[in-house]
Order: sequence, then C-alpha cells, then structure tokens
Amino acid sequence: MQTRSLLLLNKPFRVLTRFTSEDDKATLRDFVAAPGLYPAGRLDYDSEGLVLLTNWGALQTRLSDPEWKSPKTYFVQVEGEPQESALAQLRRGVKLNDGMTLPAEAQAVAEPDWLWPRDPPIRFRKAVPTAWLALTIREGRNRQVRRMTAAVGHPTLRLIRWSVGPWSIEGLAPGESREVAQEEIEKFFRGTAGGR
Repeated sequence: MQTRSLLLLNKPFRVLTRFTSEDDKATLRDFVAAPGLYPAGRLDYDSEGLVLLTNWGALQTRLSDPEWKSPKTYFVQVEGEPQESALAQLRRGVKLNDGMTLPAEAQAVAEPDWLWPRDPPIRFRKAVPTAWLALTIREGRNRQVRRMTAAVGHPTLRLIRWSVGPWSIEGLAPGESREVAQEEIEKFFRGTAGGR
C-alpha cells in the first residue's frame, strides 16, 4: 500500500497554490519538492499561510469538501475597526452573491505576536485605522473570507490561514514545511469518520 503523506506548508504571499505557472509567478514548486502530493483546497495568490498537500484522495476530500465542514481559521487584517454588530453579522452568516454563508466564529484580536513582515507591506493610510480578526469558517467558497469582511463593511488588507482541522502553521516561517506523522493522519481520519 502507498504511504499516506501529508505535508504542511506556510505559503508565502504572492505564491500560486499549484506547481506550475504560465506567467512566471512563484508556485509551490519553489518551496517544496513533493512529487505525488496535491493541495487539499486552495489558498489565493494574495493570501498567506497554511496549505496542506497530500497524496491521499480521501483525506483531501475530508479537508476541503464543504460537506465535511473542517474548520479553517484565519487571521485577517481589515480596514477600519469592526464594531460588535459587524462581528455578530459574521457569526450569523453573511449574504453573498452566491448565497448565505454558514455562521462563522469571529472575534477581534490583537495583532498576532508571531506575525512576520509582509513583502511588500500593506499600504499604510494614517487616516484609516486597521484591526485584526480571528475568523473560523467551515466552507471554502472562492475568496470567501475577503467577501465576508467586505460585506460587513471592513475590506480585508491581509489574510493568513492559520489552521485547517487540527493542523496549523505554528512554528513554520513563510516557505517552511513539515511532514505530518502517519499516526496523526490516521487519528484525524478516524475522528472525522462519523462527523458529517
């Protein structure tokens, strides 16, 4: 039987979540040699953080198919300072052009102390304050977090995916990766078997 592999990568800003590019943009190939591994879900070119790569189709489905509702947590720097009413809206679900989102977990947080500088940095505007949110969703529509924060009046300036399911980028600098132990993969898979 083929070894079941899972690799966690902290994807840097402006990197495509695939191994090839037609226009010379940076890709996963610039950071990992992972023959036979494929991304479980996507992370936008202009977003940073956790990308999971696996060779196990069933695991890929558990992690990325909305039916399984694997939690994905993001740290989001937004324009303005969201009031409790905006957070409550995110927690109820937000109406987007492709329908209502599922309720999210949303809270205002301090700027993360593990945060690395982004190159290039976000544009600083003295007249417009910014704030950080921790947002956990259980679906993965195209640019969903960005569309949700915009819908409540706070456009996203910077987006970092911290975790998917039980795995996070803790201890991984941008561009770094680590392999997940076989037992850890099996434990997650068994634990989600009845969790639809």
